[in-house]
Amino acid sequence: MTVVTQHPPGSFCWPELATHDTAGAKAFYGALFAWEASDTPIGEGELYSTLRNGEREVGGLQALSPRNQPPGTPAHWFSYIATADADATAAKVPALGGAVIAPPFDVMDLGRMAVIRDPVGAVFGVWQAKRHTGVGLLGEPGSLAWTQLNAANPAAAAPFYGGLFGWTHRVDPMPWGGMYVTFLAGRDARGGGMPMPPGVNAPAHWLPYFATDDVDATAAK
Repeated sequence: MTVVTQHPPGSFCWPELATHDTAGAKAFYGALFAWEASDTPIGEGELYSTLRNGEREVGGLQALSPRNQPPGTPAHWFSYIATADADATAAKVPALGGAVIAPPFDVMDLGRMAVIRDPVGAVFGVWQAKRHTGVGLLGEPGSLAWTQLNAANPAAAAPFYGGLFGWTHRVDPMPWGGMYVTFLAGRDARGGGMPMPPGVNAPAHWLPYFATDDVDATAAK
């Protein structure tokens, strides 16, 4: 079991689902991965649900909020990348061609975060851990295994992430055609990037993958 107690800066550390149907999402993922959810009030009648696989935290879930998302925003997963200093990271963004959507702010005593849009349009969070470090399990069934940038040209974002997190990258041909980008910190893979298939009408986004012992059996559920 890959238990995690801290996340290196520049690594994906937390996936978070925003949805119109929190009860339905809890039931779905509970049946799919045996996740359990615990709710915490976060003000104005809203709750934040921490998702657990056994005793380990694997992600979060909250209701889509008109205060935070434009009307018509569909349910989506949102990915956080660890940083040692959210303010310093956010300060680099404009010069690298990105945009700071939400400037750095404290999340109680849990950590400090900012919301950022990269030059190809994908939005993500940076997380400076305080009391909450992020997921406590990686790469095991029912936990985060990979995060992938889906965009028209994900390689175009490589200079941005290189400047922000020091990532390098390589580009490899995919068996079915096209090229796959792997973002690296030294020899360690941080995430991937893949062109969206023709005809897919979606904005650029970071997509989390969750591990399973049997992809076919999980898909059948």
